[in-house]
Amino acid sequence: MSPRAVLLVNLGSPASPSVPDVRRYLREFLGDERVLDLPAPARWLLLEGIILRTRPKHSAHAYASVWTKEGSPLIATSQRVREALAGTLGPHTPVYLAMRYGSPSIASVIGQLAADGVREVLLFPQYPHYAMSSWETVVVRVMEEIARQAPSLRVTTVQPFYADADYIAALHAVAVPHLAQGYDHLLFSYHGLPVRHMRKADSSHAHCMTVADCCQTCSPAHATCYRAQCLATTRALAQRAGLDPARYSVSFQSRLAGEPWLEPFTDLELERLPKAGVRNLLVICPAFVTDCLETLEEIAVRGRESFLATGGVNFLQIPCLNDHPAYIDFLAKRTQAWLSRA
Repeated sequence: MSPRAVLLVNLGSPASPSVPDVRRYLREFLGDERVLDLPAPARWLLLEGIILRTRPKHSAHAYASVWTKEGSPLIATSQRVREALAGTLGPHTPVYLAMRYGSPSIASVIGQLAADGVREVLLFPQYPHYAMSSWETVVVRVMEEIARQAPSLRVTTVQPFYADADYIAALHAVAVPHLAQGYDHLLFSYHGLPVRHMRKADSSHAHCMTVADCCQTCSPAHATCYRAQCLATTRALAQRAGLDPARYSVSFQSRLAGEPWLEPFTDLELERLPKAGVRNLLVICPAFVTDCLETLEEIAVRGRESFLATGGVNFLQIPCLNDHPAYIDFLAKRTQAWLSRA
């Protein structure tokens, strides 16, 4: 076995769309202190006393609506990505795949790396943008397991790649056939975050969501600012594709009630846009590299229904990068750059 390898880590999925499996998955996911960042007693009470009593049944129905013969779309696609990247890199650079929640677990894959004699690994979180509830929790969990199981394993972590030219080129390659078919408006829908997370990630505690036009005002805080990075991705793709500024906008999806979240909200935008004259809508979700529940069900099903019900005519969710050759090429280029320096 090669002493050097790549570790891709994505979000994860329930083992099945059954209510018990969804409940088990949600308990692990929402029990993460970087996702539901409340004091441990309050997190437990909210999770066990409220969320897990009602949400698993609703979420199980949603998962069932997108489940395939291969199982979870996110897991199946991630496996294809792993296989395609391994085929591109060749046998001397093996590629492993883990999920932050669910299976294959980070703990099990780190154990396999150690058993296989891997001495150096390129950790590649499958998140283009920084957030403590996505990119950071992956990195922290991997490092915890390495410290426990393989303390001599050397790790290089790929930083958020939200504006990387090859990542933007991959987004463009996936989007351009759909853009060429004509549309009235293109909506960039990113996963939402609580405003509190934005302020918490700003080490200065004096810029994010505090300074006027904080995302347009240059600051070191942008290194950990999810919103600024989402807007940077939007600007880069818009420039690459030559988009008319009047025909695209940004929104944030998947919010929870109870506190302020990033705005504008995607679900409300999907109701507003038809009233503003938009009949033909494209939606792209660059925060996700892999189509999953949030794109296939929340946007492509419920979002479409909402848009059409309020006067829209044509609606299309542009697929995520998935295993598109341009995305595999991006992953391979980043890996080859690491191999050349290692």
